[in-house]
Amino acid sequence: MRTLLPYLALYRRHGGQLTLGVLLAIITLLASIGLLTLSGLFLAGAATAGAAGLYSFNYMLPAAGVRGAAITRTAGRWAERVVSHDATFRVLQHLRLYTFSRILPLSPGATARLRRGELLNRLVADVDTLDHLYLRVISPLAGALVVTLTVSAALCLLDPRAGLTLGAIMLAILALLPPLFYRAGKPVGEALTALRADYRLQLTAWLSGNAELTLYGAAERYRHRLEATEQRWQALQRRQSGLGAGAQSLLLGLTGLTLTWVLWQVAGDGPSGPLIALFAFATLAAFEALGPVAVAFQHLGQVIACAVRLNALVQQPPEVIFPAAGPAPAAGGALVVRRVRFHYPEQVAPAIDDLTLAVAAGEHIALLGHTGSGKSTLLQLLTRAWDPQEGEIKLNDVPLREWSESALRAMTAVVEQRVHIFSATLRDNLRLAAPDADDEQLCTVVRQVGLDKLLTGEGLNAWLGEGGRALSGGEQRRMCIARALLRDAPLWLLDEPTEGLDAVTEQQILHLLGTLGQGRTVIIVTHRLRGLERLDRICILDRGTLIEQGSHQALMAQRGRYYHYHRPVEVY
Repeated sequence: MRTLLPYLALYRRHGGQLTLGVLLAIITLLASIGLLTLSGLFLAGAATAGAAGLYSFNYMLPAAGVRGAAITRTAGRWAERVVSHDATFRVLQHLRLYTFSRILPLSPGATARLRRGELLNRLVADVDTLDHLYLRVISPLAGALVVTLTVSAALCLLDPRAGLTLGAIMLAILALLPPLFYRAGKPVGEALTALRADYRLQLTAWLSGNAELTLYGAAERYRHRLEATEQRWQALQRRQSGLGAGAQSLLLGLTGLTLTWVLWQVAGDGPSGPLIALFAFATLAAFEALGPVAVAFQHLGQVIACAVRLNALVQQPPEVIFPAAGPAPAAGGALVVRRVRFHYPEQVAPAIDDLTLAVAAGEHIALLGHTGSGKSTLLQLLTRAWDPQEGEIKLNDVPLREWSESALRAMTAVVEQRVHIFSATLRDNLRLAAPDADDEQLCTVVRQVGLDKLLTGEGLNAWLGEGGRALSGGEQRRMCIARALLRDAPLWLLDEPTEGLDAVTEQQILHLLGTLGQGRTVIIVTHRLRGLERLDRICILDRGTLIEQGSHQALMAQRGRYYHYHRPVEVY
């Protein structure tokens, strides 16, 4: 249960609303019990009075009580659903924010070890399961406890022995049944959580790699493996449903035994006549409050298993720790990389090996090299996604480790290989880079990157859809460049900024970067050779080491690696 403590602490932020939801649930339960009890008493009293009681029996008072209980139950049920679900959604919102805020500093160090889709599964499915804690455990248990004490106290006024008997039995059931079915359901819940995650990971891998699986004739075999996992998942769900049915059956049997015992006590020397029906219906109605409790604690094992999975992720120490304070952002961005060595976790070969590189403020350079030569890794080191194991990186003569995260982010504008377009408007997607930019600035930068057609129709209010499905790959790339242009940052780090663009658009973008990048330090990682003659320097990397550097003309004259890149094809 300690596993749940960090998440229970979040519930206190909405303690008032959650408590109100529990109170409304209790009022609804008591109104339901009152409705059934008064109805039984009314019918039994009317039947006992018969025709002779047509003028002597008080029909109005019980009828008014039944109507009042019915109205209270209906209004209470509606209000409880509104309050409880609103509170649950608010808690779920904070659970997601809490989890995401703990995961963000871990990226990419700790998250890189997770398989594709596993991080999303923990952030969405596991967090969603945690909301069962209130709706299926806390609220039903609190309601059942209060109802048990209230009904028992009320019946004690009429027959102390019968009231105490009912209260003792219900409290014993509340004390014994939940732990019993928690123990029985815990292994199933843990296995369900693991299988659900495994199935979704396999499904994600199958969907993303379907072309390759089909090409190599492995699609059918992978599909059978996915179906086998699904069948095991469904078998565990059936087992959990069986436990739920067993809990309800046991509770139904205990209800019958308790009812028999209470009636036996009342029929002896207790109340007589219609009051016997009152005890019978009150007992039946009170046991209805125990129904959700017996089933709820099966899910507690699944909730705890999800909390364990989340804690295993969010409680990891981050690979990179930023200081709280540091130098203020400056106008220039001079970089020095000295004797840097870096290798990814669980990899022996270094991605960056004894690299030394100096970039003056305002200089424009390109990083070239084959795939895996360390170009993108170097950009990640410059943004402190990772820290090198050896060597030092300085920005404006200050070690990168001494910069606060806010200052370092203010100093850099980054265009990554993977472009993220959010399901929002064009304006919202652009303002991620510059929240204070007005519409005129946004329209200007959209035109600069050649996306004029996006301004037709709805303009900046155009909805881009999930992942920017309305945009081509080249348009998404230009959207990312537009964000970089909106950043008033002295250091631009561009990873394949012209990938997916045609030759004409590529020249326009390179010219735009050269023009607007005047006075800024620009580092471009690229595989393409067009337009590099405009840059101040070209650096060739191989196996994480700098092997050549110089201007286009100087490197062509050396007839080295850069020269051979131009010989067979223009783009290698």
